[in-house]
Amino acid sequence: MAPPLIVFCTGFVTAFTLIAAIGAQNAFVLRQGIRREHVLPVVAVCTVSDMALIAAGIGGFGALIATHPDIVTVAKISGAVFLTVYGMLAARRAMRPSALNPTETAPARLAGVLATCLALTFLNPHVYLDTVVLLGTLANQHNDGRWLFGIGAATASAVWFASLGFGARRLSGLFAAPMTWRILDGVIAATMIALGAYLALT
Repeated sequence: MAPPLIVFCTGFVTAFTLIAAIGAQNAFVLRQGIRREHVLPVVAVCTVSDMALIAAGIGGFGALIATHPDIVTVAKISGAVFLTVYGMLAARRAMRPSALNPTETAPARLAGVLATCLALTFLNPHVYLDTVVLLGTLANQHNDGRWLFGIGAATASAVWFASLGFGARRLSGLFAAPMTWRILDGVIAATMIALGAYLALT
């Protein structure tokens, strides 16, 4: 087995490169961070979800998914519908400037925010292919060090989501203008709808 530090760092770097890719979940965390709305619970849910998925992959669930592609197909269809609807809601926000300034709108309920966060996480088929199958396979190549690899991957998840959620607060001054929120929601809408279409067509 490779030295423990090397195994840990390999898991960290591998997971970080996968998680940092632009996607629906990251866009949602970024928006919550800029709004300073339920940031800690959102970061915690994303991190714990990734930890559970990584553990499932190391524990053998990744092999089950690989042999039963119908699981991914169901997630793909559900994810396509959800992302399209979420994108349309973001587009509607972008067309309504009066609802864009976070200081003038009532905060969303925590339950609704967490439900959306969970849906964006678990209705995305790529989370199973990347986090469960890919990371699970790579981790198990380290044999006795597979859980150390997983700890490195989970640490990367925690660092990324905490940085994204709490670091976004530095942009709050820029997003005091409704037009900036309009642009962000427009980008989110385009991203979500494009991802939904991609899932539906592939």
